[in-house]
Amino acid sequence: MGNFSKIRFLPAFLVALLAAGSMWFYVDRILVGYQVADAAAHDHPRGNLSDLYPRWLGARELLLNRRNPYGEEVSAEIEKGYYGRVLDPSRTGEPKDKQSFAYPVYVVFFLAPLVGFSFHATQQFFYWLLLGLTTASVWLWLRALAWRLPLLQLATVLALTLGSAAAVQGFKLQQLSLLVAAMLAASLACIASGFLFLGGGLLALATIKPQLAWLLVMWLLLWAVSDWPKRRTLLAGFFSVMALLLLGAEIVLPGWWRAFAEAIRQYRGYTQNQSVLEVMMAGVVGSIAKASAVHIAGQVLAGICIFLCGLVLWPFRQQSIGTPGFSRALALVLALTLLVEPVAELYNQVLLLPVILVLWRDRVWLVSTSRGFRLLCLCAAGALAWPWIASLSLSGTDLLVSPTLALRGWKWPFFSTFALPTCVFFLIFFCTRLRGKGEVWGGTESTLRGKMDSC
Repeated sequence: MGNFSKIRFLPAFLVALLAAGSMWFYVDRILVGYQVADAAAHDHPRGNLSDLYPRWLGARELLLNRRNPYGEEVSAEIEKGYYGRVLDPSRTGEPKDKQSFAYPVYVVFFLAPLVGFSFHATQQFFYWLLLGLTTASVWLWLRALAWRLPLLQLATVLALTLGSAAAVQGFKLQQLSLLVAAMLAASLACIASGFLFLGGGLLALATIKPQLAWLLVMWLLLWAVSDWPKRRTLLAGFFSVMALLLLGAEIVLPGWWRAFAEAIRQYRGYTQNQSVLEVMMAGVVGSIAKASAVHIAGQVLAGICIFLCGLVLWPFRQQSIGTPGFSRALALVLALTLLVEPVAELYNQVLLLPVILVLWRDRVWLVSTSRGFRLLCLCAAGALAWPWIASLSLSGTDLLVSPTLALRGWKWPFFSTFALPTCVFFLIFFCTRLRGKGEVWGGTESTLRGKMDSC
């Protein structure tokens, strides 16, 4: 995150600990308290509410009982465990988000060692596994960005990461997005260390959530092809592991891809999924436009963003990993992923960590460029800090004033959920586009590394 020599990092670290602690307190005491009270008041079902459960049960039924995890019977059992009962559409206020096995079937290979245990034991194990992997991913992203931080600075970044709303939600739900984020971080770190085959293999494993991985996969494959003699082992690693996953999936469940495609179609129907772009557009036009029109417009806008980012990224395809240009290109791909992915969920924003790190390293250039950039930086900083400000305020209200009053503000930390990825995307887009010109067309790789080290 740049040169911190002029900042006293002990106070910054203590503030980070306070912010992280307030977020955990808010989730455990206020958010969960509100959800329990609301469920009791409106007779909403509450089961284990773990996002891991549909995948675990589907894997268990497929591997132990040879049942189709995409089938209606298994889906009904998933709902019964997740919500405590099978959903009844005739009930008023019934949750619309059905639960099913809406993942590529090869995710069962990750969960195979756990299907013989109870779900409670699996849940506890996975919670701590995700906590450890997310902790490690901070170092892995820094390794991928070729950036070393002193211990206290690293501890500050770690505290803010583990205490972010996205990470805490992911831990509580045992969400596989955190596993995917860690695998992507490990893949980039391996590539940065010269282990291209291993990096490609980890990239293939991350496709258990295709919507989070596909843009980065396309970018890294293009990057590898652009210097075939030196980078071809990345392609070998990716396609070898991908072939094994697909072959194994076909063996355990022949024709699985048709059932998976149908599960995705149904998933999009009952979740009424929207990308960040669609949510922001809907907020602007309000009730003027129909939901279908907003969806189509959002897809068109997503296509435009992908095209424009492709134009910006193209010159960086030959840059070596670890250079400032490559780091910004990587950050742009991740920011674009969060902007256009079809289901905008808070826990997916753990992928914004390397983007924020790159922007922080470029902060001097950003704030000195123009008034517009300074305003956008201010908006992004406000959106980033707001969940902690809100959680700290609500925690203080709960402890010092009234728990009932704190419960009324349970929505506050979520107000910037969609503003953050939007602001961050525009910042990294213009930063990559404008600052990258000189680095792509002028200066050698050694010169670039020198510039990076002096940040």
